[in-house]
Amino acid sequence: MLAEIARSGAVIADESLADTIVVNTCGFLGSARDEALGVIRDLAQRKRQGTLRRLIVAGCLVQRDGQRLCAAVPEIDALVGVHNREDIVRAVWATPRSRRVDLYLGEYHGQPWSDQARLRLTPVHYAYVRISEGCDQQCTFCTIPSIRGPLRSKPPAQIVAECAELLADGARELILIGQDTTSYGVDIGYEPGLAGLLRELDRQCTAARWIRLMYAYPSVFSDAIIAALAECPRVVKYVDLPLQHIHDRVLRAMGRRVTRAQTEALLHKLRSRIPGLTIRTTFIVGFPGETEAEFQTLLDFVRAFRFDAVGAFPYSCEPETPAARIPDHLDENVRAERYARLMETQQAVAFAAARERIGTTFDIVVDGVGEDGRSFGRHAGQAPEVDAVCRLTGTAVPPGQFLRVRCVDAEGYDLVVEPTGATPSP
Repeated sequence: MLAEIARSGAVIADESLADTIVVNTCGFLGSARDEALGVIRDLAQRKRQGTLRRLIVAGCLVQRDGQRLCAAVPEIDALVGVHNREDIVRAVWATPRSRRVDLYLGEYHGQPWSDQARLRLTPVHYAYVRISEGCDQQCTFCTIPSIRGPLRSKPPAQIVAECAELLADGARELILIGQDTTSYGVDIGYEPGLAGLLRELDRQCTAARWIRLMYAYPSVFSDAIIAALAECPRVVKYVDLPLQHIHDRVLRAMGRRVTRAQTEALLHKLRSRIPGLTIRTTFIVGFPGETEAEFQTLLDFVRAFRFDAVGAFPYSCEPETPAARIPDHLDENVRAERYARLMETQQAVAFAAARERIGTTFDIVVDGVGEDGRSFGRHAGQAPEVDAVCRLTGTAVPPGQFLRVRCVDAEGYDLVVEPTGATPSP
């Protein structure tokens, strides 16, 4: 969208200087919706003060709530849903007409789409590559299928072309994303699936140092995918595998199509077949009807398995989902308390793992400079924006540089590292 706006003749400026602002939103969780509404209301205040000419809201929250957003924030000038990305330029340049809101809110319609010719907001050295859109899994708590529609995979040749463009633009880390990456190719009859795509990218994207897989779904994580992760040298030994829970009754209520035994078998295969693999996961706590005993089962599992990274969300009730109709919704305070206990349990695991890294050497990529003046980066087992970081001692290092470092200390989740002077692995 940003590139289309720029090509239309608009000058892309700092938010504080802009006279037209597009807020691209998430509508998946209540906390994300509250955050978006807070930003929109702040911008509405600027519009009332006369320092902002036009306010446009786009994305999932628009697709989910539609014109109800205008009732909450009357200063909105245009709404652009997820299926109307091509209308963003019209929304930006439209001439204000009294208080009529410009609506671009079409229903889902299957169509080819491309993410080439982007104007990226990420640092030059890494880029997100969307390999699919939508999801067919139908988890009972999730609004994504109703917002984004069914699974649509990009053809492999299109993904390769997009990656080539990003690499030519300076990217050295490609981060593969989609609401369900492990089902890639099912809808277009691409039989090699995600495993085939990983091998194709590994073969053709020779300028990439790292290719990272995010948002894998456990019930369709095949042996072929495991083999591709293990055998492709450019594919980092890292997987983001949201499990959501481990108790069988809760998993059934969530519609996850996987059991505890199947989950544990998959995790065992991943660790045994891919030495050094980093496994990141997320869990939902306080799902309707979750008992204290079932939650304790989850805590024991997290403590015993020692995941490399864990994120968690207190259950968010989405009225249009099947989970909203399940009885015995838990009090908000109970959900918050269980969230805190889960993160405390994982914190002990993560802090111990960070201390075990002291004295080891590994490669990192430098991402930037923190508020403390130190450069920070990531090793292959750390994804940007969601995982811990490596903080460098000494003088600042330019972003995008790969270094061989030694871990000399740990600061909570983060590692303190110093360059060794050795050449990093190719």
